[in-house]
Parts: sequence; structure tokens; C-alpha cells
Amino acid sequence: MAFSAAGTAHRATVTGTRGMVASAHPLASIAGLRILMQGGNAIDAAVATAAALNVVEPYMSGIGGNGFMHVYSVREKAHGVLDYMGLSPGAAELALYDSPEKRDRGPLTPLVPGACGGWLEALRRYGTMDAGTVFTPAIEYAEQGFAFTVKNHLFTGSNAADLSRYPASAATYLIDGRTPRPGEVLVQQDLARTFCAVAEGGPDVFYRGEIADRIVRYMEESGGLITHEDLRGFEPVWLDPVHVDYRGYRVFAPPPPCQAVQYLEVLNMMEGFDVGGMGHNTAATLHRFIEATKLATADRAEYTGIEAPPVAGLLSKAYASERRKQIGERARATGGEVYTATKMADEVLAGDPYAWMRTECTTHFDTADADGNAVAVTQSLGSGFGSGMVVPGTGIALNNMMRWFDLEPQSPNVVGPSRKIEMCMSPAQVWDDQGLRLLIGTPGSYGILQTTPQMIMNVLDHNMNVQAAIEAPRVKATSPGYTVCAETRIAGEVLAALEEMGHRFNRLGDWSPGLGGGQGIMVDPETGCFMGGADPRRDGYAIGW
Repeated sequence: MAFSAAGTAHRATVTGTRGMVASAHPLASIAGLRILMQGGNAIDAAVATAAALNVVEPYMSGIGGNGFMHVYSVREKAHGVLDYMGLSPGAAELALYDSPEKRDRGPLTPLVPGACGGWLEALRRYGTMDAGTVFTPAIEYAEQGFAFTVKNHLFTGSNAADLSRYPASAATYLIDGRTPRPGEVLVQQDLARTFCAVAEGGPDVFYRGEIADRIVRYMEESGGLITHEDLRGFEPVWLDPVHVDYRGYRVFAPPPPCQAVQYLEVLNMMEGFDVGGMGHNTAATLHRFIEATKLATADRAEYTGIEAPPVAGLLSKAYASERRKQIGERARATGGEVYTATKMADEVLAGDPYAWMRTECTTHFDTADADGNAVAVTQSLGSGFGSGMVVPGTGIALNNMMRWFDLEPQSPNVVGPSRKIEMCMSPAQVWDDQGLRLLIGTPGSYGILQTTPQMIMNVLDHNMNVQAAIEAPRVKATSPGYTVCAETRIAGEVLAALEEMGHRFNRLGDWSPGLGGGQGIMVDPETGCFMGGADPRRDGYAIGW
């Protein structure tokens, strides 16, 4: 088998035989590659990449955030999903969040940070190197500084007002109170010291030791909720992934409360259409994808946050067949991405996945090594720089992932104490009978659940290579009603035909980072060669050897 040349790619494709890293910043990809070239495996490289992203893409993810890591271990010949999503603080109550603003930024917004525990647990179980070696590239970037890119400048500038509210945040990320310009060097000595402490002392330093003391003290001083008890209670959890079969491939993703069941359900519905025959980004294909997404979104909002979500029903082929019948020739209204107690007259509603059971379910990066280990990771701080708050003396930006809880009391995802949140971060692995075919994922909030299946279908239905599949123009239907966000590289006549069907478009220009920043790695199962893909919508870069 050879990699496809199909699809339009504006970047040169990247290939390798011994290892590959695809991440959201070239320096982070280099960090992972350094570890691979020193003899580390894909898990070692993934943790090195994660830590480096904290330094060079600090607005997207970091040690104060949370995420999911999907590992395939060649030693165990098994998949495992590492859930390092922290719980809500024990003191979190719906009454505290009497306005959406109180869960958007500031001291009430952080979940317990899970990234530190997750990274170290991955190394403990599957790594081959000590934490000091794996953290070395990130420590060097933080101590010596790195040069801002254009996108670093744009993303930081858009969050500068929030950072300026907190002295430690401004001191960490701004220069003389302003956004660093492209080419200026940002040094993060406090974060370097935190990484050194964690590499030497392990998770106890973060969750029970000096760093925990600093986090709790800052929460107490600022009116936050995280306590020593919350930090001591955190444990990353290994889970079995869920999957669907799609055109002879198995698409794996994290289980609920991860929201990946949405795009797996979409793939099940789309399997009933001749997607390849209908053509890439044609009106016929996009209409069916958008309407399938609305149906799966309604199911996800209704079910993934409940105590025992009906995963088998949601992901059954029979259920997909019944849902597919609701896709007609006209656009239908969607209630949006979150649970709503009051429905619109023509709103797409959740189906009944239990029927099947009664009668018979915010940065992304990938690493792979020549031995067969493979890692797909999506992790986040929530919004840009999370809560906007950096713990003084640590360089740790705390997440604002309480924002992903609902304020609707009837929602299964409502704010509450010590709760696991529903989360849209959902890295994917695609396998066939010969082995791993594709690692893929994206940031983008709820858009993750729509960008991911589009990239997968670009590879499996339209025979694109991974770079072309990532670059291809996208759509996203996340707003209540009939509005669809679309990149304008989709042909004007296609958008016009869809408008005749009832869709309304928010045209985002040719390239929009609002539609994600995908990274991926393809593997030729016959030769073992790698091809990496990275998204030009952000600072993505794939590097192999």
C-alpha cells in the first residue's frame, strides 16, 4: 500500500520510517522527536510534546489543564484511554454560578488540574525514560525562552485583557504589560522550576506537596474553590475505548463522559450513504453530514452526561439506521450544543437508544514509533489561558473547564460538587485488519465532534492523504437553529444549493482556526512508514525521521 496523492495540500507532506510527531507547534514536535531519537518510545515522546506545548502554546493546554490520552501499547497489544479530566471542586454548587460570566473566567472556573497526574501516569505505565529526561526539552524552552510566532501573538493578544487582571498572569505572558510581538522571546522561569520539581518529586509534589500548597493558597486568596482535599483526591483513570466499524475500519475513541460518541454515531449514519460517490464537499454530502450531526448532537446532549449512558444503543448500526431515516431533503433546526429543557417547534430531538437494548452508545497531538506504539492526545485549558489565572511562583495557568458544565438544572451535565464533566476532547485511532491506519484529532470545543469525522471521511471515503485531509475546507453546525459555519473554499454554488435546502451560513473565510487545528499520522501497515499531517490554520507541524 502507498500513501495517496489525492487531495490538495499546500504544505509538503512529511514522511518517516522510525517515528513521527504531529503537534500544534514546531518546537513541541521537535521536543517529541528528540525523545524518539534518543531511544524513547511514543509514550515518552507524547509526554515530552505535552510539556513543550505548555511552554510554546500556553493558551491551549498545560500542566494546569486536563485531557485524554489514547495509547496503543505494542507490549500489551492493547488499547487504553487515560482519562486525566479532573473533577469539579467539592465546593462547586449551581447556586454559585448565577451568571454565565462566573464560570467563564476567574477563580470559580477551574476543575482540579489533571494533566500533571496524567502525564506521569502514562510514563509510569508505558514509558521507557525517566521524567527528568522527558521534561528536558520543555524545561530548556521555558528557561531559555522561545521566539513568538505570528499565531502566538494573535492568540495571546486576544486574551491580553483577561491576563492583565491578574498580576502573576501578566508577568508570565506579557512583556511590559503588552502582548509579545512575533520574534520576541518569552522566558518562563517559574514554569521551568515547576517542571523540574515534578520531574524529580513525581505527582505528590503537585497534588500533596509544595505546588499543592501554592495552588490552594491562591484559591483561598482569590475566592476560588479548589482545596487540598480536591487535589489529594485526584487520580487519572485508565478506560477501554469505544469504537464503531466504518467501511471495514475500526474507529476508536474515548468512552463517555467523553463526547466522542457523537462523531462515532455520525460515522454510523454516514456509512449508509455513498459518501465517496456523492463527492467531497458537494451539496449532497454536506447536507447529509450536517443533518446527521444535528441528530447525533441531540443524542449526545441528552445521554452522555447521565450515570449510565446507553453507549451500545447509541453506537449500534440498527439505531443509526433509524436515525438516518430522519434525514430528509430540507434542513432542520438544531437546539445547539448543550442540553435545553425547552425545545423549538422543529428542533431535532434525541432518539431512544434504549430501544435497541430492550429488543435485542482543545490541543491535539500524535506520536508513533517504529515498534508499533501509538498515542493520540487531546488536552486543554478550556478557553485561551483557561481561567486567566497563573498560580504565583509556579507558572501554572489554571484551566476554566467548569465552563463546560451546564447551568440548566435538568441537564445531566449540570454544575455540581466533585463531578466528572462531559467533555468534547476526543482523540481518535483508526485501525484495519493489518494494523494502525490513522491517528487523528483536533481542538475546537464542540466543533471537535464535527471536524474529526470530516477528517476521517476525507481519508477513508475520499482517499486523501493525511495532510490534504486536514487542510480540506470544513463546516460546523453548532449554533441553535439553522446556521452552519463554513470555510469559503467550499464552492459558492455548493453553499447556494445548501441555502436552497434551508441551511444558513456564517462564512468564515478561506481558512478559520475557529474550525479546529487538526494533527494526524497515517501508517502504511505493509511497510510501517509514517506520514504526518498538521494544520496550517494554527502553528501545527509534523516532523518524522
